[in-house]
Amino acid sequence: MTKKAIPAAQIFAKWRQDSESVAAYNALEEEFALAAAVIEARAQDDMTQEDVAKAMGTTQAVVARLEGGRGKPSNRTLERFAKATRTRLRISFEPESPQDRRRVRGTLKVSC
Repeated sequence: MTKKAIPAAQIFAKWRQDSESVAAYNALEEEFALAAAVIEARAQDDMTQEDVAKAMGTTQAVVARLEGGRGKPSNRTLERFAKATRTRLRISFEPESPQDRRRVRGTLKVSC
Protein backbone atom coordinates (compact mmCIF):
# COMPACT_ATOMS: atom_id res chain seq x y z
CA MET A 1 0.00 0.00 0.00
CA THR A 2 1.37 3.40 -1.01
CA LYS A 3 0.79 6.45 1.13
CA LYS A 4 -0.06 9.66 -0.66
CA ALA A 5 1.21 12.94 0.79
CA ILE A 6 -1.31 15.71 1.26
CA PRO A 7 0.10 19.21 0.70
CA ALA A 8 0.22 21.31 3.86
CA ALA A 9 -1.54 24.18 2.07
CA GLN A 10 -4.49 21.90 1.37
CA ILE A 11 -4.69 20.79 5.01
CA PHE A 12 -4.42 24.39 6.20
CA ALA A 13 -7.16 25.57 3.83
CA LYS A 14 -9.52 22.86 5.12
CA TRP A 15 -8.60 23.61 8.73
CA ARG A 16 -9.31 27.35 8.24
CA GLN A 17 -12.93 26.48 7.40
CA ASP A 18 -13.53 25.23 10.96
CA SER A 19 -14.40 28.34 12.98
CA GLU A 20 -13.76 26.61 16.33
CA SER A 21 -10.24 25.61 15.29
CA VAL A 22 -9.50 29.11 14.03
CA ALA A 23 -10.80 30.68 17.25
CA ALA A 24 -8.68 28.32 19.39
CA TYR A 25 -5.58 29.09 17.31
CA ASN A 26 -6.18 32.85 17.48
CA ALA A 27 -6.63 32.66 21.25
CA LEU A 28 -3.05 31.35 21.52
CA GLU A 29 -1.57 34.18 19.43
CA GLU A 30 -0.53 36.23 22.46
CA GLU A 31 1.19 33.26 24.12
CA PHE A 32 3.06 32.47 20.90
CA ALA A 33 4.11 36.11 20.57
CA LEU A 34 5.43 36.24 24.13
CA ALA A 35 7.35 32.99 23.72
CA ALA A 36 8.86 34.23 20.45
CA ALA A 37 9.87 37.54 22.05
CA VAL A 38 11.55 35.76 24.97
CA ILE A 39 13.47 33.45 22.66
CA GLU A 40 14.52 36.36 20.46
CA ALA A 41 15.73 38.44 23.42
CA ARG A 42 17.88 35.56 24.68
CA ALA A 43 19.25 34.85 21.21
CA GLN A 44 20.04 38.52 20.55
CA ASP A 45 22.14 38.55 23.72
CA ASP A 46 23.81 35.28 22.62
CA MET A 47 22.90 33.56 25.88
CA THR A 48 21.93 30.01 26.71
CA GLN A 49 18.93 29.22 28.86
CA GLU A 50 21.37 28.36 31.63
CA ASP A 51 23.08 31.77 31.27
CA VAL A 52 19.75 33.56 31.58
CA ALA A 53 18.72 31.40 34.52
CA LYS A 54 21.90 32.26 36.43
CA ALA A 55 21.42 35.98 35.72
CA MET A 56 17.80 35.74 36.92
CA GLY A 57 18.68 33.71 40.00
CA THR A 58 16.50 30.79 38.93
CA THR A 59 16.78 27.48 37.10
CA GLN A 60 17.07 26.61 33.43
CA ALA A 61 13.68 24.89 33.65
CA VAL A 62 12.01 28.23 34.46
CA VAL A 63 13.56 29.82 31.37
CA ALA A 64 12.51 26.82 29.26
CA ARG A 65 8.91 27.24 30.48
CA LEU A 66 9.01 30.94 29.53
CA GLU A 67 10.20 30.00 26.05
CA GLY A 68 7.66 27.19 25.79
CA GLY A 69 4.80 29.66 25.99
CA ARG A 70 2.93 27.69 28.62
CA GLY A 71 1.32 29.69 31.35
CA LYS A 72 1.37 33.41 31.92
CA PRO A 73 4.48 34.69 33.66
CA SER A 74 4.18 37.53 36.14
CA ASN A 75 5.42 41.01 35.33
CA ARG A 76 8.12 40.50 37.98
CA THR A 77 9.40 37.40 36.18
CA LEU A 78 9.40 39.23 32.85
CA GLU A 79 11.25 42.17 34.44
CA ARG A 80 13.90 39.79 35.81
CA PHE A 81 14.19 38.19 32.37
CA ALA A 82 14.58 41.61 30.74
CA LYS A 83 17.31 42.60 33.18
CA ALA A 84 19.12 39.28 32.63
CA THR A 85 19.08 39.75 28.84
CA ARG A 86 19.89 43.46 29.02
CA THR A 87 16.59 44.43 27.41
CA ARG A 88 13.58 46.55 28.43
CA LEU A 89 10.15 45.12 29.08
CA ARG A 90 7.41 46.95 27.15
CA ILE A 91 3.73 46.18 27.54
CA SER A 92 1.40 47.69 24.97
CA PHE A 93 -2.31 48.02 24.35
CA GLU A 94 -3.38 47.68 20.74
CA PRO A 95 -6.77 47.86 19.03
CA GLU A 96 -8.64 44.57 18.86
CA SER A 97 -9.69 45.06 15.26
CA PRO A 98 -8.67 47.11 12.21
CA GLN A 99 -11.77 49.29 12.70
CA ASP A 100 -10.39 50.38 16.08
CA ARG A 101 -7.00 51.48 14.70
CA ARG A 102 -7.95 55.12 15.06
CA ARG A 103 -7.88 54.62 18.83
CA VAL A 104 -4.77 55.68 20.71
CA ARG A 105 -2.21 53.00 21.47
CA GLY A 106 -0.57 53.00 24.85
CA THR A 107 2.74 51.50 25.89
CA LEU A 108 4.06 50.93 29.37
CA LYS A 109 7.82 50.91 29.67
CA VAL A 110 9.23 49.17 32.69
CA SER A 111 12.83 49.95 33.57
CA CYS A 112 14.79 47.17 35.14
